[in-house]
Amino acid sequence: MNFNSLAFLIYLPIVVGGYWLLPHRARKVWLLAASYFFYGYWNPAFIFLLLFSTAVDYLCSVGMDRHRGKPLVMKLLMMTSVMMNLGLLFSFKYFDFFAENINLLSAALGWSYRVPQLGLILPVGISFYTFQTMSYTIDVYRGDVPAEKDPIAFALFVTYFPQLVAGPIESVSNLLPQLKKEHTFSREDFTAGVRILLCGFFRKCVVADYCGIHVNAVFADLGSANALAIALAGSLFCIQMYCDFAGYSEIATGCARMMGVRLMRNFDRPYLSQSYTEFFRRWHISLNRWFTSYVYIPLGGSRKGVLRKNLNIIIVFALCGLWHGARWTYVLWGLYAAMWLCIENALDIKKRFGPRWQTPLGRLTRRTYMFLIFIPAALLFRAESLQQVGVIFSRLFTEVGFGEQYVADSFRSLSMNGLTMAQILLSIICMARIYTLTENDLIVSSEGTRRGQRTAGYALLLLVIALGWIALLATDAAAGFAYFQF
Repeated sequence: MNFNSLAFLIYLPIVVGGYWLLPHRARKVWLLAASYFFYGYWNPAFIFLLLFSTAVDYLCSVGMDRHRGKPLVMKLLMMTSVMMNLGLLFSFKYFDFFAENINLLSAALGWSYRVPQLGLILPVGISFYTFQTMSYTIDVYRGDVPAEKDPIAFALFVTYFPQLVAGPIESVSNLLPQLKKEHTFSREDFTAGVRILLCGFFRKCVVADYCGIHVNAVFADLGSANALAIALAGSLFCIQMYCDFAGYSEIATGCARMMGVRLMRNFDRPYLSQSYTEFFRRWHISLNRWFTSYVYIPLGGSRKGVLRKNLNIIIVFALCGLWHGARWTYVLWGLYAAMWLCIENALDIKKRFGPRWQTPLGRLTRRTYMFLIFIPAALLFRAESLQQVGVIFSRLFTEVGFGEQYVADSFRSLSMNGLTMAQILLSIICMARIYTLTENDLIVSSEGTRRGQRTAGYALLLLVIALGWIALLATDAAAGFAYFQF
């Protein structure tokens, strides 16, 4: 079920209302049933895949807890869980990709060998829930957390609907205790959840989808787009990608907060970063934390010298790129990010130039540099094939254009005029301002003054969302969340 659908707007009040009306002992079952309904709304058959994954991880984790003094048994159970999760992920997401590439290589070498393709439908959000449950079983194996004995509580941890299909990838130590806790209704939490929910809808339904109209126009006819049009599309896609995923994370956070649960923060104003290294500490925080904890540090992290550190960064970001999808463009995106991180580590600009970078001009320079190097990354991420990558970068690096007609052609490729550009800029400014509505954890500040409880302000924000959404639906341009495909 998409968050930006009429079905969800009917579903959410029923789930939240039922949660608060039911006694504590019935709430877990209610949420679990609601979460399975949420996931199965698109394709009910995939509920059985989720049940299978949950059952295997539950049994393996309980088995590890019972055989704590038997390292071989524990390792076997941990590997069973990890291989099951990776096996599901590979079968549904990557098997056909690698089979296709093996067949292309075989044909190029003149061999007759062909790998049959499975043609499986990709389950929504499989990359998210497999990573979340894998981290749980690894933590149980390490002894960082005890195994959860309550199968209902564990199943709810796996399937909790706000963050099931696009994260954040929660740690068991943060989410599971909150799901088991007996919550009492809090007006402050509920109002904060509504506020965060509205801000997420604004980011997604107004800013992201509106930018997406013009990005899609360029990529629909990439061959006729000039360099300026492609660069502008890349800039708009930076905004679209951020607002799409941050918008989902805010909607998820708002839904959970209305029921007293606080999900981790997944984005922290990444475009205010002053380096690419800082950017990845602020962008998709839960995924970067996962790769740091379960790949980068086990590989040796930064403990084995500069060369090994850079190699570990390259491995992690190549895998991170592949995690996003079975396309070489995602791998290139990961390698591009790794290249800049290694360059920044080598130059160590902050240490080399010191206080000069902490002036207002220095911070502005670094933020501009970060955004400019992110535009090629965004174009790599948006490109659907290596052929498109070739067209994009050959155009950017070989074409030189000037004049009024050249600019007019650029805006024509973007299906944009002066008015639509002004509307986009206004939407982005509004997006920047609504951040203040989600900045504080509680509406009541430490001084006891109430913030953000202006009914007229909420009504106006809701009206803007509604009008923007209606306008997009009228053009058939409203889109689902991009990260659902991962």
